[in-house]
Amino acid sequence: MGALAHYLEDEGLSTTQISLVREHTLRIRPPRALWVPFELGRPLGPPGEPEIQARVLRAALQLLERPSGPVLEEFT
Repeated sequence: MGALAHYLEDEGLSTTQISLVREHTLRIRPPRALWVPFELGRPLGPPGEPEIQARVLRAALQLLERPSGPVLEEFT
């Protein structure tokens, strides 16, 4: 997804992503990414935790307010 984000940004579309593997995100350097400390397959957090999942989504969407970076923020 990170590589595709570069093409979309070149066409004028702002992008953001949720990253589970920090090392990959650092190499690809997408325009905006939110790194989350959850296990693979659970980018929004633990099942049955809608409050945390909503916080993750809000944090990822708030990155759209940032200028194109690369921006890599950590979800706390």
